[in-house]
Amino acid sequence: MNVLNNRVTCVAAACAIFSTSAFAQDSSLTNPAISAVLDGYYQNSDRPMAERGEGFGLGHTELAMSANIDDMFYGKLTAVIEMHEGETEIGLEEAFIQTLAMPGGLSIRAGRFLSDVGYLNNQHVHTDSFSDRPAAYRAFLGSHYFDDGVRLNWVAPTDLYWTMGLESFKGDSMRAAGGEHDEHDHFDAEDDHAERDYKNIGIYTAYTKIGGDIGNGSWQAGLSYMRNENGRMVEGEHEDHAALEAGHDDHSHSATFTGENTYIADFVYKWAPNGNYKYQHLTVSGEYFKVTDFAPLEDGHDHDAHSAESVDDMTGWYLSSVYQFTPNWSAGVRYGETDVQELHGDHFHPEKLKETEVSLAWHHSHFSTVRLQYTNQQGTNYFGIEDDNIFTLQYVMTLGAHGAHQF
Repeated sequence: MNVLNNRVTCVAAACAIFSTSAFAQDSSLTNPAISAVLDGYYQNSDRPMAERGEGFGLGHTELAMSANIDDMFYGKLTAVIEMHEGETEIGLEEAFIQTLAMPGGLSIRAGRFLSDVGYLNNQHVHTDSFSDRPAAYRAFLGSHYFDDGVRLNWVAPTDLYWTMGLESFKGDSMRAAGGEHDEHDHFDAEDDHAERDYKNIGIYTAYTKIGGDIGNGSWQAGLSYMRNENGRMVEGEHEDHAALEAGHDDHSHSATFTGENTYIADFVYKWAPNGNYKYQHLTVSGEYFKVTDFAPLEDGHDHDAHSAESVDDMTGWYLSSVYQFTPNWSAGVRYGETDVQELHGDHFHPEKLKETEVSLAWHHSHFSTVRLQYTNQQGTNYFGIEDDNIFTLQYVMTLGAHGAHQF
């Protein structure tokens, strides 16, 4: 009897050890990474199309949870809490699954997630080196574009890093006139009643990125294309769009200026002494946006004789440089311009915004940042803003497990 008991005990112990060992090999199956990002600020004035307003406020505060679902799938959930005009707003920024074991370098992501167009867009805003995204992002992508959809991505089996991807999204926040609409919106155009049909799949994107190492540095360059099936207004609809001038601080994360086609070119270079990024490193990055085919449609068709067709394309660009000169201090400078067209009647008014920004940040650790930023903004007919000097004091603090940042 004692021998039998000893055998049972040994078997039970072996099973327990085996189970513990199996779970320990992939702890995320039973212990998902849970984190919170606290973002608070004070700002002495407003910026056009920016998420932060004048005075004290909460910025992009996140609650995130992620884990391997099993050996085939990974999942992530990110909720965002923000303050706007004294009210607390809770939104869902990410809720997606992604494959882990597809062959040939392929992967599929489905649900709600950040689009991979451009350089900054697929990164959470709390990882930025400045308090707000460049004006081009705020104008053409609603600061950071996330949506419900699906992505197919491929990583090439080459010495250089090379990836390509295709995405399709619902696209509500990228509809013309900068707002979200019902499935069928109605409007009067030249005294005729018309019905606007928005396509259920409004956004298609394609992108490619390639990168490698040079000496003590690394680089990455990318090209992206976005097709916006609902990116044009319809004749008569521009009266609603003009209301944006009075509400340029809209907080819906919708794009303010849209067109059918958006092209993005991006480049980033990172350097560190002897390749050690922990103590010192330099990051130089820039992006260029071009938006075309944004003149209104008439009854769903191009109107060739319309004077609005002759306007130039809308463009935006920025160039930034950030240098971490000690393990605890970094400084950055960024300059950007955005040239857009605002429709008034049967013609467009050009509007231009220039922003020069300087930031100084103190990092006690990888999990805490306190930033002081100065922004000089100059606008030409841009939402009626005046040239202004803006100061922002911001903190970004991370609680709990937090994954590595994008390149």
